[in-house]
Amino acid sequence: MNPFLQAALEEARIGLTEQGIPIGSVLVIGDEIVARGHNRRIQNGSAILHAEMDCLERAGRLTAADYAQSTLVSTLSPCDMCSGAALLYKIPRILVGENKTFQGPEAYVRSRGVELTILNDPNCIELMTSFIQNSPSLWNEDIGLPPELS
Repeated sequence: MNPFLQAALEEARIGLTEQGIPIGSVLVIGDEIVARGHNRRIQNGSAILHAEMDCLERAGRLTAADYAQSTLVSTLSPCDMCSGAALLYKIPRILVGENKTFQGPEAYVRSRGVELTILNDPNCIELMTSFIQNSPSLWNEDIGLPPELS
């Protein structure tokens, strides 16, 4: 397994042990992880702390040159909000663990020049599949699906 995806998966598992949504992310510059994060919406009562947003927040203020050399790694295809953050900071590469359980705006992200790689890693797929089966209401809340449509 890609070592950066492995680190993101470790973050996802931390989130699960905290009774949260098991999605993890790391920000890589060169060959170094500069920040880690996981979905903390449940833990922090937050509307926006998806894994990628948590990771970017934990990276702190970086320069445009830093972002231009970076790769955002996530266990799950980034949603509209997280993809938008990557586009805002002009992160040129996104490495995704899987997009079988959820697919963000991948075509749009690619159309904006981002190199998007989908690995469809079985560990990431199993983690999300199991979580969605065991906690459908939390999952639906996280992706913004109203209860009447779940």
